[in-house]
Order: sequence, then structure tokens, then C-alpha cells
Amino acid sequence: MEKVGKIVTILLWVLLIVSAVLIVSMMVNISENEMDPTMGSWINSNLVWAYILLVVGAGIAVLASLFHMFTDIKAAKKGLLSIAFLGVVALLSYLLASDAIPQFVGVQKFINDGTLTQQVAKLVDAGLYATYILLGLAVLSIAYSSLTRLFK
Repeated sequence: MEKVGKIVTILLWVLLIVSAVLIVSMMVNISENEMDPTMGSWINSNLVWAYILLVVGAGIAVLASLFHMFTDIKAAKKGLLSIAFLGVVALLSYLLASDAIPQFVGVQKFINDGTLTQQVAKLVDAGLYATYILLGLAVLSIAYSSLTRLFK
């Protein structure tokens, strides 16, 4: 197991060094000319590297959680219960949401260019309801845990 830890440490140092070299190279090649192809290529290289790190990190996180889920059945049940709870909150929020387009100054611009439709308004409303529900549950759980600690 110690060998795996050393490999991970070396891999992390390599990723850090590659990232540092890319950032320093981009900083050295910054110019006032927005059309400078050298600067644009360094920016693109850094963006591609960031995307690679994002995809690899997300992939490792998903694989690690799947591995943990299959090795610990008790944790898997809790995780699936949490996902089901979030699904119920999302469904309840969507059912409560209205598809009415809100009226505010400048709304006609968004309606005319097609960025604000009834479906978009319903999804935004559902997101707000989900936020309110989860915030309320968080406040209630904090209050509940504080009260139960007082009476123990």
C-alpha cells in the first residue's frame, strides 16, 4: 500500500509541475496585442489542460465512489436513499413551479430573442423552489440537532 501512496504522490507532483510550466509560459507570453497568435495558443493550451484535469478528476471521483458503493453495501443504501430524496425534492419543485413568464423591466428583450420561454421560466421557478425547500430543511435540521443536544 505504501508503494501506491508513493506513485500517487509522484503523479500529483508531475501534474503540479506541468500546470506550473503552462501557467508560467502563458504569463511570459502575455502581450498587449490581442491578435498575437502566441498568446492565443498558450491560452488554448492552458484551457485544454484545465479540461483534461477536470475530466480526469471527475472520472476518478465517480470511479472511487462506485468502488466504495460496491465494497460497502451499507453506505450504498444511504447514498441511494440520498439520491432518491433529491429526486423527490426535484420532482416536488417541478410540480410546484409555474410556467408564467415574469414581468419586469426589459423582459421583452429576452422573450424576443428566445432566451426566455415558458419552459425556461418553469425550470428557473423549479430551481428556486428546490433552493427554498433545501434551505428550509437545512435550517430545520440545524434547529433539531441543537434542540436534541439541549435535552440530552
